[in-house]
Amino acid sequence: MPRAKKRSGRGGQQGNVLPFSDEDSSIETLSHCSSLSERTSAPEDAGESEEITQEDFQYKLKVYIDSTVDKSAKTRQGALDGLKTAMATKILYEFISERRMTITDSIERCLKKGKGVEQSAAASLACLLCIQLGSGIESEEVFKTLKPVFKTILNDGTANILARQACATSLGLCSLVAEDDIMDVYGTMESFETLFTRSYVREDGTRPSVNPQTTQLHTNALLSWALLLTICPGNHIRAITEKHLSKLPRLLENDDVNMRIAAGETIALLFELMRDVDPDFEYDDWEPLCEKLNALATDCNKHRAKTDKRKQRSVFRDVLKAVEDGDFQTETIRFGTERMVIDSWVRKRMYDIFREFVGSGMNYHLQENEFIRDVFELGPPMLIDSAALKAMKSSRLERHLYNAAAFKARTKARNKFRDKRNDVGEF
Repeated sequence: MPRAKKRSGRGGQQGNVLPFSDEDSSIETLSHCSSLSERTSAPEDAGESEEITQEDFQYKLKVYIDSTVDKSAKTRQGALDGLKTAMATKILYEFISERRMTITDSIERCLKKGKGVEQSAAASLACLLCIQLGSGIESEEVFKTLKPVFKTILNDGTANILARQACATSLGLCSLVAEDDIMDVYGTMESFETLFTRSYVREDGTRPSVNPQTTQLHTNALLSWALLLTICPGNHIRAITEKHLSKLPRLLENDDVNMRIAAGETIALLFELMRDVDPDFEYDDWEPLCEKLNALATDCNKHRAKTDKRKQRSVFRDVLKAVEDGDFQTETIRFGTERMVIDSWVRKRMYDIFREFVGSGMNYHLQENEFIRDVFELGPPMLIDSAALKAMKSSRLERHLYNAAAFKARTKARNKFRDKRNDVGEF
C-alpha cells in the first residue's frame, strides 16, 4: 500500500510449536525432528521446555527453507506448504525478517522453474511473507524482486493456467501491502483490466468463447483489480467509473457463478467509492442495472445448480441494496476478547483477501498482526489478562457441562416416557 516507508518491530513473537500436518512431516529431511521432540517432551523445568520446543519449531522452519531448493519437486512442494502453514498460523516477524531474502530467492526459483501446483504454492507464500513483514521497506524489497516474475507469468498465455490464476491474486495483494508508488498500482490495474475485459459480453450480445479455467483467471484478475481500487484516490475513482461502470454489468451475464458474483460485488464497491467521492453521484443506466441485479437476486433458472443459485441470490440481494440505497449488510467478526464490524464493501474486499491466505488463522492475525490491525484500524495488539482469559474459558466449560447434564436428563426423561407408552400399548 503506497505510504511513507517505515520499519517497526512486531509483537506476538512465535512461542508455541506449530501443529504441522501429517503431509508436512512426510518430508524425509524432517524425519529426525520427531525424535528430537520425543527426547525433550518432558523436561523437569518448564522454562527449559519452552526454550527447547521453540528451538525445535525454528529448526523445522529452517529445514523447510532449505528444502525449497531440493531436487525433488515433492520435497519442494512439501516445504512450501509447511512454510505457508507456519506463516498463516503464527506471527514470525523476527525469524522471517532475518531470512526474508533467502525465502524470496526460493520463491522466485520455484515460480520460474516449478510447475503449476508448485508455482501456485510459491505465489501464495509470497503473499504470506508480505503479510508477515507488513508495509515497509522489507516487504518492498521482496515485492521488487517478485513483481516482474508475477507479471511475466500473468501475461504469458502459454504459462500454466494454475500459476497464472495464483499470480493474478498474489500480485493484487502484494501490491496492496508493498507497492510504494501509486503510478505502479495503476499500471498493475491495467494488467488486470486486459484480462477480465476479455470476458465482457460484446455490444452485439455475443459472448466470448472462454473455458472455465480461463474464466477463473479473469475472475481472480477482477477481484485483485477491485482490491486495488480501495486504495485509489478520488480522481482515479472518477476515471475508472467513467471507463468501466457501463461495461462491468456485461459480466453479470457470464455463465460462471463466481464471475457473476465477483462482478456484482465490484459494481457495489465502485458505487460505494464513487458516492464517497461525490455524494450526489447518479448513474445514467441505474434502472436497467437494478433490473438486472434484481433478476439475479431472484434467479430461478432451472439450468443452474441449486447451491449456485442460493449463493448468487444471497449476494445479489446485498448488491441490489448497495446500488439502490447505499446500504451494506454489516457483519461482526469476534476474535479473542475483541470484535470488528465489516460495515462496507471496502472492508469486505480487504477482509476476504486476507482470509483467503491465512484461512483459519485469520482471528489470530486480527489479534496479533500489527499490519492487519492497522489496515482495519484496530490499534496495537491488546495485552490480554491471563486471569480474565482463564475465567472466560472456565465459564465456557461450565456452560458445556451444564448443557451436557441437561441433555442427559432430557434423554432419560424421554426414555421413561417411551417406556410408559409401551406399557399402555400392551393392555
